[in-house]
Amino acid sequence: KSDFKTRGEDITLLGIGYTTRVCMEAAALLEDQGYSVEVLDLLSLSPMDDDAILSSVQKTRKIVIVDEDYPRCSVASDISALVAEEAFDYLDAPPKRVTAPHAQVPYSRPLEALYVPNKEKVVSAALEVLE
Repeated sequence: KSDFKTRGEDITLLGIGYTTRVCMEAAALLEDQGYSVEVLDLLSLSPMDDDAILSSVQKTRKIVIVDEDYPRCSVASDISALVAEEAFDYLDAPPKRVTAPHAQVPYSRPLEALYVPNKEKVVSAALEVLE
């Protein structure tokens, strides 16, 4: 089962593993701007907690999925498809993914920090969905 780290009304940020921490950091920044943010920690990929994902989207009507993987053929794309297929009528905006770019992983700590999702990228994506 998934773990709701925070409960909110305006947007769902969904994290997978490490990116849950990134979602929590982004949620704090968004809450400083007056938004009510729900953070969902997807603890298991198989089985995936579809019910938690869909119930959160039905409530907030917006979702940003944060994943360290590539944008294609990833858990983020699978969740985005689930939301589009099963909760389309509830959405106020298309599901948004924040992932690593579709490029090779750099072998350098400073470059890797630019490569993986961070709180700034998540906040930017969330604001696109919210506005």
